[in-house]
Amino acid sequence: MSTSSPTPNVVLITGTSSGIGLHTALVAAQAGHTVVATMRNLDRSDTLRDAASALGVRLDIRRLDVTEPQWVTDVVGDVVGDHGRLDALVNNAGAGHIGTIEHESGADVREVMELNFFGAVTMTRAALPHLRAAHGRLLSVTSVGGIVGQPFNEAYCAAKFAVEGFMESLAPVAATAGVSVTVVEPAAVASAFVENVGFDRERTHPADDPYADALRAYVARTETAFDNAQSAEDAGRFIAGLLSGDRPPFRVQTSDAARAFVGVKLADLDGGGVQRMTGAWVS
Repeated sequence: MSTSSPTPNVVLITGTSSGIGLHTALVAAQAGHTVVATMRNLDRSDTLRDAASALGVRLDIRRLDVTEPQWVTDVVGDVVGDHGRLDALVNNAGAGHIGTIEHESGADVREVMELNFFGAVTMTRAALPHLRAAHGRLLSVTSVGGIVGQPFNEAYCAAKFAVEGFMESLAPVAATAGVSVTVVEPAAVASAFVENVGFDRERTHPADDPYADALRAYVARTETAFDNAQSAEDAGRFIAGLLSGDRPPFRVQTSDAARAFVGVKLADLDGGGVQRMTGAWVS
């Protein structure tokens, strides 16, 4: 099988109301792709629409909740019906989550898994027949948290680990049908970190909680990391670049910081290196 393919034409991207997804959609459209940009709440589409207008590019913006299987099936079918094909899917929809299991319910964990893992699974199932027809590309934005388990991120990292395992297992099977599968691993990407995950320190971990000191240390360290983070524009540009030219490898990182971070885990056979690194964040 050739290592390169024609420039994908019709690209469906999930989670485009802000951040990485928004910028991936804009850069992909600038590169000449027909971009179907989806989001759960179209009331949040003005930022994307205004940016597209300023750049002079056209986007097909559609409402989609990746946690609703019938909705996913209908939207993917409509996209293929309207545009004639589907050349690439970018699984980007997801959300961060901070918490530790003693303070969370099973429903809390399942909600994180539904969006971050099962949403990607549902999208992939619906898109694969069309990607096979196009010999297309499947890109899933995971995280360095899909490689390295991080304190107070048990549910989130579990979901991202699951996406990585799912895609790593799918990749050789999909390749036999001409579809390339890639996981994209950003490190910290500039955002209002604590606000974006809907985290309330006092409500979730009161001052008398045994994990309160560890949580304060973790949040302080993480906020500093996000202060020096890769921009969403840069990450989006990187991901859009994977849509054409030579097919990307299975695993890619969006920055030098992400490559260094992931490298700790991939070279850590007994897990001690990761535990020393992440243990320092909460001590």
